[in-house]
Amino acid sequence: MSEEITRMPAVALRGMTILPSMIVHFDVSRDKSIKAIEQAMTADQKLFVVTQRDPEASDPGIDDLYHIGTVVEIKQLVKLPKNIIRVLVEGLERAELLEMEASAGYLDAKVATFPDVKDQDYPGKGDEVGQQAMIRNLKELFQKYAQANGKISQELVRQIMEIEDLEHLTDQIAIHIPLYYEEKQRILEAVFLYDRYEELCVILANEENIMRIKVQLQEKVKARIDKNQKEYILREQLKLIREELGDDTTLDDAQHFLEETEKLTAGEEVKEKIRKEIKRFSNSAGNTSEAGVIRGYIETLLEMPWDKMSEDNEDISAARKQLDQDHYGLEKVKERVLEFLAVRTLTRKGDSPILCLVGPPGTGKTSIAKSIAEALNKQYVRICLGGVRDEAEIRGHRRTYVGAMPGRIANGLKMAGVKNPLMLLDEVDKVSSDYKGDTSSALLEVLDPEQNVRFRDHYIEIPVDLSEVLFIATANDVQGIPRPLLDRMELIEISSYTENEKLHIAKEHLLKKQIRKHGLENYTFTVSDGALKKMITSYTREAGVRGLERRIGEICRKTAKEILEEKKTAVRITESNLSRYLGKERYHVEKANEKDEVGIVRGLAWTSVGGVTLQVEVNCMPGKGDFKLTGQIGDVMKESAQTAISYIRSVGDKWNIDRGFFREHDIHIHIPEGAVPKDGPSAGITMATAILSAITEIPVRADVAMTGEITLRGRVLPIGGLKEKLLAAKNAGMHRVLVPEKNRVDVQEISGEIKKGLDIRFMENMDEVLELALCSQK
Repeated sequence: MSEEITRMPAVALRGMTILPSMIVHFDVSRDKSIKAIEQAMTADQKLFVVTQRDPEASDPGIDDLYHIGTVVEIKQLVKLPKNIIRVLVEGLERAELLEMEASAGYLDAKVATFPDVKDQDYPGKGDEVGQQAMIRNLKELFQKYAQANGKISQELVRQIMEIEDLEHLTDQIAIHIPLYYEEKQRILEAVFLYDRYEELCVILANEENIMRIKVQLQEKVKARIDKNQKEYILREQLKLIREELGDDTTLDDAQHFLEETEKLTAGEEVKEKIRKEIKRFSNSAGNTSEAGVIRGYIETLLEMPWDKMSEDNEDISAARKQLDQDHYGLEKVKERVLEFLAVRTLTRKGDSPILCLVGPPGTGKTSIAKSIAEALNKQYVRICLGGVRDEAEIRGHRRTYVGAMPGRIANGLKMAGVKNPLMLLDEVDKVSSDYKGDTSSALLEVLDPEQNVRFRDHYIEIPVDLSEVLFIATANDVQGIPRPLLDRMELIEISSYTENEKLHIAKEHLLKKQIRKHGLENYTFTVSDGALKKMITSYTREAGVRGLERRIGEICRKTAKEILEEKKTAVRITESNLSRYLGKERYHVEKANEKDEVGIVRGLAWTSVGGVTLQVEVNCMPGKGDFKLTGQIGDVMKESAQTAISYIRSVGDKWNIDRGFFREHDIHIHIPEGAVPKDGPSAGITMATAILSAITEIPVRADVAMTGEITLRGRVLPIGGLKEKLLAAKNAGMHRVLVPEKNRVDVQEISGEIKKGLDIRFMENMDEVLELALCSQK
């Protein structure tokens, strides 16, 4: 083979290879390329074109170009907008790039052409049979390729089939089949005919295989899918491609879930369940709705704190300090809580009793639980059970339901992120039942230390260990808690605050909190003790301090307005100017009557906002022996009144009551504040005393208050809510209080602050009551 060396202008092509005998156009915009074409046009219109190795290179050197290119003849030039020239060329022959320089403003290449490429020895050279075999093999490969491709025209196939020269056949097939420029470059670099033949055969065979596999994939997908489901088509194509690649249909999300499962702090039972669900998730890739349900379930399982625990603070003195800092008073409550924590710390077990804080609204039940969580360095989760009627709220919904989710207990654990948080079950006495199940019964398993080690939530299905959870419940009234549930809890009673306790709470906690909340820290704002006391007695009537905090907040708001409007720098609230901020007084304490009266007795009653005094009035009038009760009295109180009448009638002779009196007179019992419902047995001795006073016309001492249940034989039975009742008697200015003998122990536990100034007498029967209550008695 003899080479011819010459110099000619050159153009570097991006992503394109031109073969000999190929007629093709391309666009040029680089200044060097344009000048090279202009130079070629001024000479013999011949140009050397060579492909860039990297299409992105803007100023390629000789190392950036392939070493084999093509000498072409320029046939046509067309100028396009934006300084672009479209060039039509015809490939003439292969050439090797030897040198290249750009001194004249264009690429000037030194190239060596290959005028004779048939000198290489190869099998079948000079043998007509061998040549014919190569031609037939090449034609057969081209026919298979054309059939698999489907885009090669029949006319082109016919023309190719008529060529009988091996070199011409090879060049024509290479020119007309659509190939990437790298494959065409390999054909171009095959200078010798046999090399070119082999390269083309390999390319045709590979392309035919690719086309055939593509068709098979499309046919498989088409057999599985509905033509109208575009999303389904895409998913199935992806699935089949993954199968062909041996990827076992594992989606990226499934792989992520598997990685998270291995990191999870949980037992093997839990991990195995999650792995099974991940496998189901992988196999449901074509079913969007099912995959979404399984995804939510897997994410929930991965977020649950199976064996993840936080380290508790075992410093009991720190817990005491935290409780004292957050709450004034409540000494017995704090002591019981600290005992509970001490035992729990020593035993290091979670099967300690479930505490239930019982008391009126606003007495700090919820905040005590929060303080315990802070003192122990536990995560705090509050679950409000007020109005919950559906059992699924506790146990969760089964996954067969649409929109199923875990129950509140499992969800609380998920939010806490650890298996040993403090979980507050707020308003446990407000749960109710309906046709969907008994909510309180669902709580039995939660609050039973023997059962909650393997609590089963319907949604999660895997047993959840609740034995490390510190459960604290709150309730306003024990009567609303079902007996089996109550049996699982230890009650800690939080009673009403005294006026002195409210004063301390207001000064040490509420006032500071409201000043900070209303932005008054940088101003001189003070509230006198007298103003606070007046707020407690005349503007609130409650067992707790929630209403008092609202009144303080109201004063702070008005103060903030004054500071901005009147440019004040100091504001002092006193007893005298309090009404300017809060308006007229809303409540008046009903003080003891100034004189003894017939048929009027002061009784003591417990309400949800604390203790009150009730004035029982009885009138006797001529009639037919009717008995009337008014004042919104409940059934229990009506029965107490009937019992009192029966008792008075049984002792009528002793009190010189005419036996015909009850046939000839009507008795009317009225309890004032008629719009307020009243019930309970504790007004029994009060009504009996008032009835006897009205019948015998003996006055009742005005400074005596009483409480107790009466029996038909005149025995006095114990009652509840004694602390609140004594507090009400003291506020009303009562001197003597009559209480049942069996409540003596309760009285001993009440602080001396409440009992100070009260003459408390203990009664066993009505004779003792009447002896101290009626004026004629000593």
